[in-house]
Amino acid sequence: MRLIFDTPENIALRAAKRYSDLLAAKPNAVLAFATGSTPLGLYKQLIELYRNKEISFKEAITFNLDEYAGIGREHPQSYYRFMMEHLFSHIDLDPSRIHLPSGTDVSDAAMHGYEDAIKSAGGIDLQLLGIGNNGHIGFNEPGTPFASQTHLVTLSDSTRIANARFFETMDKVPTRAVTMGIRTVMNARSIIMIALGKSKAAAVHSALFGEVTPSCPASVLQLHPNVEVYLDMAAGGEF
Repeated sequence: MRLIFDTPENIALRAAKRYSDLLAAKPNAVLAFATGSTPLGLYKQLIELYRNKEISFKEAITFNLDEYAGIGREHPQSYYRFMMEHLFSHIDLDPSRIHLPSGTDVSDAAMHGYEDAIKSAGGIDLQLLGIGNNGHIGFNEPGTPFASQTHLVTLSDSTRIANARFFETMDKVPTRAVTMGIRTVMNARSIIMIALGKSKAAAVHSALFGEVTPSCPASVLQLHPNVEVYLDMAAGGEF
């Protein structure tokens, strides 16, 4: 595991270079993306690289970590809409090569189908992660088995509260989501985790230096051979 401390702006630049280097070497790389405020700086940099003709996603294949259950792709707060608004509609990514879990079909068959699609694509080359205040990655809440694959989860109160700022009222925050499992994440050939801000400092410390335990899902990253963790000074403030 490699720790990189920097400003949010430089983190976005450095992380974007990982993508440009990967796609230069492997244009058809399989990329797994995340949503939320943490990766927005990175996505802006990727768009800038594309506009400057320094990167192409034309042959890439993408998968997303998760999606809210019970809402369709056109819902204003769906992660499909998020990705289209903040990245996909601004680059040369073929829409047929975009994959997100379904928020409306939460059957076991749909979960298995998502796993099969990842395998058919050749597996994930680069997985992007954030980290929740309770140590979750994707929507894998504390207690999720490390052997889990794509599955339906009930969101914790702390996760729903953290996401409430994106919805009109707390009542409208979904209570469930579909997420890649921890084993799905760990099967990626390389992983980037970005954490920004003081609110993530305790979770980051537990994940990187605490016991490897399902009570802190991100702690499993200690067992992966190729992880880079990008932290600003606030997120790294406890070590």
